Amino acid sequence: MRDLLLAHAGSDRVGLAFEDRRWTWQQVLSASAARARVLRDLLEPERPPHVGVLMENTPEMAMAILAGALGAHVTVGINATRRGEALAADVRRADCQLLLTDADHRRLLDGLDLGGIPVVEVDTDAWAAQVAEADGGLDGFPASAADDLFMLIFTSGTSGDPKAVRLTHRMPVFAGEMLVDRFSLTAADVCYCSMPLFHSNAVAACLAPAAAAGATLALARRFSASGFLADVRRYGATYLSYVGKPLAYVLATPERPDDAVNPLRVAFGNEASDRDIAEFGRRFGCVVADGFGSTENAVVVSRVPGTPPGSIGQPAPGVAVLDRETGAECPRAVVDGSGAVTNLDACVGELVNTTGAGFFAGYYNDDEATGERMRGGQYWSGDLAYRDEDGWVYLAGRTSDWLRVDGENLATAPIERLLLRHEAISQAAVYAVPDPLVGDQVMAAVVLRDSAKLSPDELERFLAGQPDLSPKAWPRFVRIAAALPSTATNKVLKRELAAEATATSDPVWVREERSTSYDVMDAPLQ
Repeated sequence: MRDLLLAHAGSDRVGLAFEDRRWTWQQVLSASAARARVLRDLLEPERPPHVGVLMENTPEMAMAILAGALGAHVTVGINATRRGEALAADVRRADCQLLLTDADHRRLLDGLDLGGIPVVEVDTDAWAAQVAEADGGLDGFPASAADDLFMLIFTSGTSGDPKAVRLTHRMPVFAGEMLVDRFSLTAADVCYCSMPLFHSNAVAACLAPAAAAGATLALARRFSASGFLADVRRYGATYLSYVGKPLAYVLATPERPDDAVNPLRVAFGNEASDRDIAEFGRRFGCVVADGFGSTENAVVVSRVPGTPPGSIGQPAPGVAVLDRETGAECPRAVVDGSGAVTNLDACVGELVNTTGAGFFAGYYNDDEATGERMRGGQYWSGDLAYRDEDGWVYLAGRTSDWLRVDGENLATAPIERLLLRHEAISQAAVYAVPDPLVGDQVMAAVVLRDSAKLSPDELERFLAGQPDLSPKAWPRFVRIAAALPSTATNKVLKRELAAEATATSDPVWVREERSTSYDVMDAPLQ
């Protein structure tokens, strides 16, 4: 990463934009180098050189990451949405020697046991004075190799406690150069970053390509659906990255006749629905390139021309769908005339990189979790999927997303894709709630588009008109939610929905076991 950055030393092109402020690349690198020297003097050489950063997307956050690239210490992205002991545990687990934060986030640390780790507030006069006195020159720092540790980035924690992924210099450099080549990014481009810089998407898919191209990195303090278009126009953004549901959130805002009057060329990310990909591209006049990836970045599946609806694309060489018990490759999906998969029990398996770890360098301080991922020298992603006869990959959910309904295994992702066919539904999450006798019942939480209406009768008619919907996959319960609980990277926290089940203030519709008609529940199930 240092080599990517040093290519722009002396450049007077804008390297960083934040609200009404601008820094040239020369100013950004000089300011980051000064911070690297201040931090180097604070770090004890006999301990891991880990510097935690607990901030939103601010210039100090970006410069802290660049300081690590220049100064060869390891930046630890601390999830700014974590609270209490969970937050403290992340800081301790990552062996941070010190923690950089600001006044807004300093309050989150009150009363927490950080193991004696010093906390440095970066929006104080004392920090500003230290940085101003430090040498901003770019020489004299130790060199870093491609396989040296660059950052520790925590997983989103949708299926358990977050784990600290070891991110070497090799991964963001590869990602940055690949994206520059794929989208023809140049120094004239502006990369809009509204995803949190403590997560891999913002680092690998926005900061890294900006560094590789010498483009401008334009920061939004945090993602805002209502502020998205104004930001794109203010910064002159030509490229953006996303992860999770941001496209759906933006599309839920009222459409205006001049939405396509903006400089945006490309939106790159993952986990958007087919409908949102097409609609976002139409509404804002850009290309949406959606792929599949994770913080570990070990399994790659790419949308290519001809990708059929519902599919996430073709897998990279060595990526296969394997049976979780036998390790054998799963048979291809058998699709009937209605489009329903008839052999889900057999064809759904786990996405695996059979050639090894890819860019995955393991979890920090968690050999057990690393071993679970790297079973038999292969990387097991935890993502369920199946492939059709032509090799296209379809997600089926996480390994925790299997439902067992009346003795039959069901995957959640196909049901979610089906619900999103309804024009009134903006988001959908499907999860298991316990059956009173045995196994699971299907529950769905849906968020409606702004001003959209949906009645129980309308939902019944819609589901009855879907020829590929298995009778057992009909949701028993439907929660009409104002919003879905999510991580900082816009991934739905199904475990919270499942824990609440029907005990919610949101309206919940229920159907009798052998009926397709929905009625409003009067009281939650006990």
